[in-house]
Amino acid sequence: MSEAFRERLTARVVLLDPEGRILLMKGRLPGRPDGPSFWYTVGGGVEAGETLAEAAAREVAEETGLADVVLGETAWRDEVILRDIDGEKRLFRQYYVVARTAGGAVTDAGWLPHERRLTDDMRWWDLGELRFTDDVVYPIGLADLLADLLAGHVAPEPLLVCTIDGPIVPPPRPPSAVEAHPIGA
Repeated sequence: MSEAFRERLTARVVLLDPEGRILLMKGRLPGRPDGPSFWYTVGGGVEAGETLAEAAAREVAEETGLADVVLGETAWRDEVILRDIDGEKRLFRQYYVVARTAGGAVTDAGWLPHERRLTDDMRWWDLGELRFTDDVVYPIGLADLLADLLAGHVAPEPLLVCTIDGPIVPPPRPPSAVEAHPIGA
């Protein structure tokens, strides 16, 4: 990387209900408010003095209104360069924290004005829907990553799923998933 960017630590949340569905939001990037929309996990920036877990819990409450969330392991991480809400190019270091909830209706009551402008939808997805959608979903390969997670396969350290050069394809798999279901077996 020839250019240095300020970093932004971000807590993304893989929010699961008892049926194994994941909550995703649909919206556009702050740097491209008129650009195409895509689906992504709940989450946002880690504030000064806040831990990753604290940020994940706060973001779930603000973006969904759900208060019964139980945080778990950090399954994945990625690094992407995006423009922030002020238009500045930043290196986003995103960590995907697994969380569980009883589910139910979600609300946008805690959204900030820019979230209202940039967010089009929010809904629960099952694994089958993710596998067969034509919509763009981030992180790339979420259906495969989620399948391993739902089967109880989590790596000891967060798996790197995307670098500033693009997504890792095919998505990486935890060692326990590879042992249980080797590709090509």
